[in-house]
Amino acid sequence: MATLVFVNFAYTTLVLNYFCVGFKPSHKTFRIKKKLAKKIRQNRPIPYWIRMRTDNTIRYNAKRRHWRRTKLGF
Repeated sequence: MATLVFVNFAYTTLVLNYFCVGFKPSHKTFRIKKKLAKKIRQNRPIPYWIRMRTDNTIRYNAKRRHWRRTKLGF
C-alpha cells in the first residue's frame, strides 16, 4: 500500500511539472529569429524552372540541411 501511494505521488508531481514547465513559451531574441528565418529560406529545394533552363548543370541543392542530422550551432 505504501508503494502505491509513492507511485501516485510521483505520478502527480510528474504531471504537475509537465503542465507547469512543459508549456512555457520559448524566449527567442530578434537576432536569433532573423537567423532562423534565413536558415528556413536557405533550406529548400531549387525551383523546377531553374533545373529546366538551357545549359543548366544545377540538379539539386547541395547545401540542404536535415533538421535531425545537422544542427545550426547557435
